[in-house]
Amino acid sequence: MRTGLKYLALAGYVVFLAFPLVWLLSTALKTPREMAALHPALIPRHPTLANFADAFTEQDLVGGGLRSLVVAVAAAVVTVALALPAAYALARRPGVLNRVAIGWVLVSQVFPVILVVIPLFMVLRRLELVNTLAGLTLVHVTFVMPFALWMLRGYVRAVPREVEEAAAVDGAGRLRSLASVVAPLLAPGVVATLLFSFISSWNEFLFALVVLKDPEVATLPLTLVRFTGPEGVARLGPLAAASLLATVPSLLFFAVIQRRLRSGLMAGAVKG
Repeated sequence: MRTGLKYLALAGYVVFLAFPLVWLLSTALKTPREMAALHPALIPRHPTLANFADAFTEQDLVGGGLRSLVVAVAAAVVTVALALPAAYALARRPGVLNRVAIGWVLVSQVFPVILVVIPLFMVLRRLELVNTLAGLTLVHVTFVMPFALWMLRGYVRAVPREVEEAAAVDGAGRLRSLASVVAPLLAPGVVATLLFSFISSWNEFLFALVVLKDPEVATLPLTLVRFTGPEGVARLGPLAAASLLATVPSLLFFAVIQRRLRSGLMAGAVKG
């Protein structure tokens, strides 16, 4: 009886999570008349792919997607490259300064993101990186870094110190031990952190809206906004089709590395 209730609750939870995506697909396949119906149906009576064609012709989805991909991949790689040695130092060198640093990482997550928009914009303007993908990548790295640092610190703490001590006995220094012994053991955690960094950057809208001004450098979230006309009326069909396509990279990424991600989350679930 309990097993049946558990599976029933799990099925209900899956339906709850999947329903927005199903409704998005339904809207993308509907004709304008079906979307304007007083009581819209979940299953389109006359499914059409015209909305997908209109989505590509009305806006530069391919260009926006490629720019978002470049920014998300660069932000994820840079974030992990900077956070991994810092997390190792925080996990392996206990002290007052490290505790203060960890406390500051936690405090930085409390403040609303909107508070740092203006300071970051002023910094980018001084560096002449406004309206550039490099500037947006830098902002995304700044935004994701605290969470990535906290995650990787947990993964490093899960690696036994005895492994490094054995490497030290064999003559390996601190850097060689980190690169040759600790880093391979952290692979699941690194993949998990890469995934979260990628998804955060791929879906980010506020910073992109502030930093990027020209349509030629707009990322995918900004491109989706342009399906709303000057009167504020959205083209629901093409917008739903474009939004559905925008979820594909994230879903593919999850599908490819879900096993390694799951093991990485379990490895990092230690008390900080």
